[in-house]
Amino acid sequence: MGVEVAQGSGRAIVVVLASCGLVASFMQTLVVPLIPAFPQLLNASTADASWVVTVTLLAAAVITPVSGRLGDLYGKRRVLLASLAVLVAGSVLSALTSSLALMVAGRGLQGCAMGVIPLGISIMRDELPAERVSGAISLMSATLGVGGAIGLPLAAVVAQNTDWHVLFWGSAALGLACALLILRYVPESPLRTPAPFDYLGALGLVAGLTCLLLPIVKGATWGWGSPRTLGFAAAAVAVLLGWGWYQLRRRDPLVDLRVSARRPVLFTNLASIMVGFAMYAMALSFPQLLQAPSSTGYGLGRTMVEAGLCLAPNGLVMMLLSPVSARLTNRYGARTTLMTGAVVIALGYVFAILLMDNALEIIAASVIIGAGVGIAYAAMPALIMGSVPVTETASANGLNSLMRSVGTSTSSAVMATMLASLTITAGGLTWPSLPGFRATFAVAGLAAVVGLGFTALVPRARAAAAREPVAA
Repeated sequence: MGVEVAQGSGRAIVVVLASCGLVASFMQTLVVPLIPAFPQLLNASTADASWVVTVTLLAAAVITPVSGRLGDLYGKRRVLLASLAVLVAGSVLSALTSSLALMVAGRGLQGCAMGVIPLGISIMRDELPAERVSGAISLMSATLGVGGAIGLPLAAVVAQNTDWHVLFWGSAALGLACALLILRYVPESPLRTPAPFDYLGALGLVAGLTCLLLPIVKGATWGWGSPRTLGFAAAAVAVLLGWGWYQLRRRDPLVDLRVSARRPVLFTNLASIMVGFAMYAMALSFPQLLQAPSSTGYGLGRTMVEAGLCLAPNGLVMMLLSPVSARLTNRYGARTTLMTGAVVIALGYVFAILLMDNALEIIAASVIIGAGVGIAYAAMPALIMGSVPVTETASANGLNSLMRSVGTSTSSAVMATMLASLTITAGGLTWPSLPGFRATFAVAGLAAVVGLGFTALVPRARAAAAREPVAA
């Protein structure tokens, strides 16, 4: 009887934490259906309005290692609740404003919710039986893609049928509901890793990523060869190199870069950046293609709701293929599974470039890409855990989550810049042109191919170690 209770509570922990992961990743695509209208809604240029999306991903990239370290210091459940409180605060701020500056601030706070994913993984490792940890972590990892994909149609329905600010009231309610579930079902982990918090490391990571993304977003406006663009790019290189040097010399770093220097972890993380980049390119570009008016010559003229529903199968496929990925990993190894996911993603973008004449073709392309993302995302934790000692799995998985967030935030900046640079005007609104969409699909597909190449460089001997049974 005691075993049954323990198993039941374990299932509740997994369900609640995975639900929180879905809500956090939902914040990444919450406003995607509104992207074409944001310049008018916020009285801003297209490039400036893109920060409403990019800042959320930037905050997610920074908060990933920060939340993990704070959880080790002050308690994972406590920091998890704090992350959800920040999500609620950001949602309320965004719900009360139509100002670009305040909207960017609110969206940045919403992005901090992404810290629940590394925290959830850590809690699962602390609370679940050893034989269930790998499967639970694969599920939690897959929510990074699934939440954003499922959230698209939900956000579209709300935005089209009510005032767009209701989206943010809804996200505040979801954050509050998750917090109540955490209080009811998730215990506080007794494990602590006492160490001073690396404030300088956190500041350096924020500065480096901001300097990296700012010239990508504003380069077309400033001029790609302008002193301002080149200056920020040079500052990004200098700051990130200095940050890395500092992290390597600190006893308790924010991000343990020594773990990432090992070849299996290094190339898995590089592949994760590419897969994250390819995944978010679809979330950003496909809704705009579906909503573009037919007067553009290529647009499909779908409403926000129709566009969201067209992309809903993509999220369901990601969710369904998470356990399939676990079975593939058990049989063929995590390295082969991740390579398979990257190939499927690349094929999806090839399909999109060649066949984008109707909604069914776009749905098919999104399902193919979603299948690849579901396979790849669920395989990454297994590959990481098979490449490091058990005492280092926490820092290694935290770094991998950071790399995926870097990929999605960079994708947002690059895709937004490309689509804003190649435009036409139709129906009084500015829309990306057909060559612009095809260029973004080609870049995203190339990113998946590069991710395939990085995964192929993971040593086979290490990859074989990742074949320990993964609960589907």
